[in-house]
Amino acid sequence: MGIIQATKVLYEYIRRDEEGNAQSVTKALDDVNVDIKAGSFVGILGHNGSGKSTLARHFNALLTPQEGTVIVDGKNTSAEQNIQEIRRAAGMVFQNPDNQIVASVVEEDVAFGPENMGLASEQIEKRITEALDSVQMSSERFRSPGKLSGGQKQRVAIAGVVAMRTKCIILDEPTAMLDPMGREMVLSTIKKLNRDHGVTIILITHNMEEVVDADTLFVMKEGKVLMQGTPEEVFAQEKLLSEAHLQLPQVTQMANCLREYGLSLSNPILTTTQLVREILHLRRMGAMIDKLPKTPALKTPAGGDESMPTLIIDHVTASYGVGTPFEKKAVDDVSFQVKAGEFIGLIGHTGSGKSTLVQLLNGLITPQSGSVFYEGTDISNPEYDKRKLRTCVGLVFQYPEHQLFEATVLKDVAFGPKNMGMADNEAELRAFEALQLIGVDAELFNQSPFELSGGQKRRVAIAGILAMKPRVLIMDEPTAGLDPESRDELLALIDELRIKQNMAVILVSHSMEDVARYADRLLVMNQGKLVYNDKPHRVFAYAKELEKIGLKAPESAYVTRELRLQGLEGIGMVTTMDEAVYEIGRQFAIRR
Repeated sequence: MGIIQATKVLYEYIRRDEEGNAQSVTKALDDVNVDIKAGSFVGILGHNGSGKSTLARHFNALLTPQEGTVIVDGKNTSAEQNIQEIRRAAGMVFQNPDNQIVASVVEEDVAFGPENMGLASEQIEKRITEALDSVQMSSERFRSPGKLSGGQKQRVAIAGVVAMRTKCIILDEPTAMLDPMGREMVLSTIKKLNRDHGVTIILITHNMEEVVDADTLFVMKEGKVLMQGTPEEVFAQEKLLSEAHLQLPQVTQMANCLREYGLSLSNPILTTTQLVREILHLRRMGAMIDKLPKTPALKTPAGGDESMPTLIIDHVTASYGVGTPFEKKAVDDVSFQVKAGEFIGLIGHTGSGKSTLVQLLNGLITPQSGSVFYEGTDISNPEYDKRKLRTCVGLVFQYPEHQLFEATVLKDVAFGPKNMGMADNEAELRAFEALQLIGVDAELFNQSPFELSGGQKRRVAIAGILAMKPRVLIMDEPTAGLDPESRDELLALIDELRIKQNMAVILVSHSMEDVARYADRLLVMNQGKLVYNDKPHRVFAYAKELEKIGLKAPESAYVTRELRLQGLEGIGMVTTMDEAVYEIGRQFAIRR
C-alpha cells in the first residue's frame, strides 16, 4: 500500500518585479507521477534544479501542487485541515541541521515536536528516550547541540522527527556537509529506522553510493521523472543518467571501464564486495584482455618558485572561548607552507579545525601564538593591511549565501574590485569576466543573488573572489550540494585557473575522491593538530588510521586493497578510479 501518491503534479516558481508583475516562470515540477510504498527505502536523484527538493516539499505539504494531487497517508495535501496530520505522518530533515535545531539542549530539541502536538509530559519523556535510542544518541541527551559534530547534529534532527512518530522521513541532502564517518553514521541510522521500525525513508542525494541498496530510485530531470526502478535497473542505464547530469557509483564506473577492456563483468556492479568477487573469479579462470588500459594522466605540478613560499604557517595556535570554562583549542601548533601554483587538499573530521585554520590564513582570525607569513611578511602585525591581504588570499566560505549581500549578482561580484580602489566600469568589467569564467549565465547578472539556486550562489561567491585575481584561493567545501556534473566542471575550472595564473588553491573537502583527483598534497587535521602533510598516495596508504579519525580513503583504494588482501599480487597503491582501472587491467594483460 502506498504512503505517498503524487498524480500529474505541476508546480511553477514565478519571479516578480517590484510592482508584482510576473517577470519569469520556472516550471519546477511538470506532470510528475510518483507512488511510494509504506516501509520502503526510496532514493530521489537529480541535477541541481531538477525539481527533486520541490517534490520533497510536496511530500509533507510545505508546498502544495498548482495542478494535480498529492496524497500523504490517505490525506490530500491541498486541504488545509489535513496539514497538521500530514506533517505528523511525514517529517522533513534538511541539509544543514543548524537550520532545524531550535533548543540549547538535545533533549529539549527532540521534545519540541511532541510538545507542539500537546502531549502529556510522561508521553513526551517516553518519546524522547525512544527517539534518542533509535538514533544512538542517548549518551548526548543533556549536551548542547552546539558541542556536537555535524553527524551527531543530523542524528538529533532525525530524532526530532522520530519523536513525532512519523511514518515517513524525507531527508533532503542530509549528508552533504558531513565528513565520511558522519555520513556513514547518518546513513546507518536511517537504514536501521527503515529496517527495524518500518519507517518509510525518502532520501534525496547526489551521492549515488548512498542509494545502491534502496528499494526504488526516481531520477528527476527538468521537473519530470526521467527514470524509476531498482538501483540495478537505473544504474544499468549509464547514458540516460549522463543525460540527467548524473554519474554512476564509482565502483560501477570502474566495472564499466574494465568491461570495455574485455572483462566479462556483471552489469551493473554496485558494491566493492561484488566487484572484488568477480575480478578474483575471472583471474582464477585465466581471463585475459587484449589491450592494456590507458595510463592515468599525471597531475600538472605546481609551478612556483621553491625559494619563496606564498604562505608560511609557523607553529600557529588558535583557541575559542579563551579564559572561560568552554575554552577550546581549535588549531594546535600547526606548521606548513604553501607554494605558488600548488593544489592542496585540506581534510579532517567535522570540528577538526579546518575552517578555523583557513580563516587564519587570510587574517579573519588572529593566532594566540605562532605566525602566518604572506610573501615573507607576518600578517599578525597590527600595521599589516588586512584588506589588501584579502584581495590576495581569497576565501570562499562553506555557506556561500553568507557571503552574498548586494542587490544584483553583478554588483556583488564587483564589490571586491571596487574595494581595491578600481573605478566602477573597471570593477564591473572584472566582475563580468569572472562570472563568465565561472560559468554563470548572463541572464542572471541582474538578478538578486538570493533568488539563485545553491549551486549558482556558490559560483557567484567564487566569482567574487576570482574578480580580485588572488594569489591564493581557499575554498571551504565548494562542491557540497552540487550534482556530479556541476562538481566536476567547477573543480576542473579551478584547476585550469590554477595552472594558467600560477595561483595556489587550498580545497577544504569531505570528498576523498575529489582531493585524490586534484591535490598535489594533502593536509590532514585531527582535533586541531596537523597529523599528515604528504602526497595523496602516501596519506591514503594509512586508510585504517584515517578511519579512526573520521575519514576514509577513496573507494578505488578500498577495491585494490581488498584485491591485494585476497591474493591478487602486483597491484600498486592507487587513489583514483583511473589508477585502479589501470592497475587491475594490467593483471589481466599478464600471462601467469
